[in-house]
Amino acid sequence: MRRTDRLFALLTTLGDHNLHRAEDLAAAQNVSLRTLYRDIGRLQSSGVPVTGTRGVGYRLDRATTLPPLTLTDPEIEALQLALAIVLETTDPDLKSAAATLASKIDACLPLEGAQQAADWQHIEHPFANAARGMGHLPILRAAIRARQKLKIVYNSPDETLRSLILHPASLEHHARSWILKGWDETENKDTSLRLDLIENADALPALFTPRG
Repeated sequence: MRRTDRLFALLTTLGDHNLHRAEDLAAAQNVSLRTLYRDIGRLQSSGVPVTGTRGVGYRLDRATTLPPLTLTDPEIEALQLALAIVLETTDPDLKSAAATLASKIDACLPLEGAQQAADWQHIEHPFANAARGMGHLPILRAAIRARQKLKIVYNSPDETLRSLILHPASLEHHARSWILKGWDETENKDTSLRLDLIENADALPALFTPRG
């Protein structure tokens, strides 16, 4: 059984809000106790209110549970953007609620599209200034669709500004870190740019042909 299927089945069992022994949960899932404890930990770390201890049992605290939802990519992007903005707030309660909601959403997103060993994974604070650069989205999206060159002023991680001509290829978001990917005509190489570090983006009156 896939891990996601196990977690869903585990939540279904715990959904009666009664106390369940770990041994019984493991037997129902046909997994070892070690795997069961890991699955419980994954649910807890994603914000699911599972309480209990080893040797005693686990229960799901009563909380509002939404039915399964199917979201389109634009809806997910809108939700990610909204969370990025709320995570910038100075209200500690609201910020904490946004953080736990973000964890729950991230836990439900498919893993297949996650980019491995990419630059965004090494950002020290992935939520910091995540809402910056969102004003560039209309221009970036239009340029990608029209295959139009962009003049980008970019604030590099070493805090030096540089200008480049970009052939934009795609926009991606990972844990509210937004990435613009494309071909850097100035340095003649593929590049990935963090949206929060883009100072300015202008569409140029020139089109490009996607590289094969």
